[in-house]
Amino acid sequence: MQPDKPMTLSADTQARIEELVEQEEGAMRRLSGLVALAGGALLVGMSLFHLYVAIGIVPTQTLRPLHVGFMLVAAFLLYPAVKRWDRRLRWADVFTVAASIAVIAYPILGGDDFNDRNTDPTRLDLVMGTLFLVLILEAARRTTGWIMPVLTLGFLAYAALGPLLPAPWTHRGYDLVRIVGHMYMTLEGVFGSAVDVAATLIILFTIYGAVLQVSGAGKYFLDLSFALTGGKRSGVGRTVVLSSFLLGGPSGSGVATTVTMGTVAWPMMREAGYDKAKAAGLLAAGGLGAILSPPVLGAAAFLIAEFLKISYLQVIAMAVIPTLLYYGALFLMVELDARGLKPVSTLPTVDRAALWRNSFHLVSLVAVVGFMLAGFSPALAVVYTIALAIAVSWLDAENRMGPRRIWGAMAEGSRQMINVAATCAVAGVIVGVVTLTGLGLKFSSIVIDLAGGNLALTALYSGLIVWVVGLAVPVTASYIICAVIIAPAMIKLGVPDYAAHMFIFYYAVLSEVSPPTALSPYAAAAITGADPMRATLRSWAYTLPAFVVPLAFVIDPAGIGLLMQGDWGNIMLTSMTAMLGLAALAVAAQGSALIPATGIERTAFALGGLALVHPGPGFDLAGAALVALALALHAIRFIRRRPPQPHTEAPRP
Repeated sequence: MQPDKPMTLSADTQARIEELVEQEEGAMRRLSGLVALAGGALLVGMSLFHLYVAIGIVPTQTLRPLHVGFMLVAAFLLYPAVKRWDRRLRWADVFTVAASIAVIAYPILGGDDFNDRNTDPTRLDLVMGTLFLVLILEAARRTTGWIMPVLTLGFLAYAALGPLLPAPWTHRGYDLVRIVGHMYMTLEGVFGSAVDVAATLIILFTIYGAVLQVSGAGKYFLDLSFALTGGKRSGVGRTVVLSSFLLGGPSGSGVATTVTMGTVAWPMMREAGYDKAKAAGLLAAGGLGAILSPPVLGAAAFLIAEFLKISYLQVIAMAVIPTLLYYGALFLMVELDARGLKPVSTLPTVDRAALWRNSFHLVSLVAVVGFMLAGFSPALAVVYTIALAIAVSWLDAENRMGPRRIWGAMAEGSRQMINVAATCAVAGVIVGVVTLTGLGLKFSSIVIDLAGGNLALTALYSGLIVWVVGLAVPVTASYIICAVIIAPAMIKLGVPDYAAHMFIFYYAVLSEVSPPTALSPYAAAAITGADPMRATLRSWAYTLPAFVVPLAFVIDPAGIGLLMQGDWGNIMLTSMTAMLGLAALAVAAQGSALIPATGIERTAFALGGLALVHPGPGFDLAGAALVALALALHAIRFIRRRPPQPHTEAPRP
C-alpha cells in the first residue's frame, strides 16, 4: 500500500510549525562543512558511548559528568545563543565549549578527593562549580527556552534567602559554598537521579526511536494503520488514532507525532468532513496518547522507576489499563464523529502482500518488552532491540541500514536527547534545593492544610498545581519538580507512592494540550488553519480521559486497580466501570450519540460517567442509574424522530 504523500505546507505555515517545535526541542544551528561533520561525529560518539555504558562498566562518578559534558558541548556547538547566529560558530560558542570540557574534566580527574571535600570546597572548586551552574543554565536556555532557567534561578534564590522569607517558607539559608558543594560535588544535585536515568535509559530509547524511523518502520506503521482502519466514514479518524500510537510510542514526542500525522492525514480529514478545529484537536489528542502509551511512554516514565526504585517493566504494567481506557474512549469519540462525516475517496489502496512482507517492523515493538520479561535490564533490552531492528531492516531492500543510515540514526538519537538532558540537569538543581531546604515537606503540609486534610481536595489541588507547572516547563521537568514537592502530600494522606507518581506523570503530560503552551494543538492548528484556541478546546474534549482517569488512582483505595495493582477481581471491576464511565463522558463531550443530545442528557451522561470512573460500589450504582436514565431519554427521542414505516397490507387470498 502506498499512502498519499504528505501535503505541501506554505512557507508561513512551515515557519509556524518550526517555531512551535523549537519551543519544545530548541532552534538548531544550520552548520556546514567541517563544523557540521564535527557536530555529527560528536552526536554519534555520544550514542556509541551510551550504548557501551549499557553493556560495559563505567563508574557512576564518571558516567554522570560525562553525560552532562556531552550535552553541554553539543548544546553550545549545535544551538546558537541567539537566532541570528544560526549559520556559524562565534567566539562565545568556542569559549562555552572549552569551558564545558574544563568543568566536566575537573571533577572526573579530581576523583574521590573532589567528592570528599564537598562540605569544604576550595576556591578553585567554587570557581569551577559556579561556572558549571552558569553553563547548564545557558544550555537549558538555548535548548528549551527561558522559562526553565528562570525557574531554576528562583529555586536557587529560595535556597539563599531562606531566613528572609515569611513562615512557613523560612529556613536556615545556604551560601554559595554550600550550594556549589551540594550541586556540583555530590551525586545529590545536578548529577543526581534525573541525570542518571537520562544517561542510562532515556537516551537509549531516543536512539531506538531514531533507528525505527531510519529503518522505514515509521512509514510501515502508517501504512498498517490505513489498512486496518480505513474504508468507513470513521476510517480517517481511526487511522489518526492508531498511527499516532504506533508512530509516537517509540519517539515519545507529542508535537513531532502530531506534525507527522497532520501533514499526511489533514487532506483526507478535510475530505471526510472534519472541520479545521476538530481535525486539529484529534491530531493533538493522538500525539498526546503517544506519550502515555507503552512500551516507551515519555521520558518522565523512566524517572518514575528511579524515584520508586522499581523496574521499568512495572511502570509499563501500570500504564497498560490507562492506555487502553484512553484509546478506547478516543476510538469511541471518533465513531461518534462519523455521524456527520462521509467516506473518503482518496484513501490509499491496500497492498496486503507488502504489509505481510514488511511485518517484521513490528518485531522490535514486541521484543523490547519480551527482553525485559526474559529478565534483561531495561538498558540491555533496548540495546538488543536496537540491534534487532537494524538486523531485520535488511529484509527490506529499500530501507536496509548500512553504515550511512546507522550513522544518521545514531546522530539523530543523540540530537533528540540534548534538550531532555539539559532539562534533567537543571531539574537536578531544583531537586537539590528541595532536599537541602526541606521544601517538599513544607509544601505538602501547606497543600494538606489548604485542603483541610481531605484527600479528594488534596488530589484536586495537586492536579491543578501539576497542570500549572506543566504550562511553563517541559513534561520531564514538570514531573521531576512535582514529584518532589507534591507527591509527599498525597503519600502522607495514605495514597500509595506509585499511584501518586503516576498521577503526577499523567497530569504533567497534559501540558501538551493546555494553553497557553499547548504546543501539540497549536502545531495541528497551523497545519489545518484552525484557530489555535478552538483547536485546544477540541483537544480537551478528545483527551478528557487523560484528565479524569488519574484522579481515580488516588481518591479511593480501589482505584489502584486501574494501575493493575491489587486483586484481579478489583482490577477487572474497576476497569470495566471506568470504561463505561469514559464512554458516557465521550457522549457528553461530543454532544451526540444516535442523534444530538439535549442539555439534560449530556448532563446526566457527564455526571454518570464521572461517578462510574470514581471507584466504589455506591458511585458505580449511582453512575449506572444516571447513564441508564440518559440512555432511556435519548432512545425515546430517537425512536420518536424516526419516520413512520409505510404500512402494507398482506394480499388477500
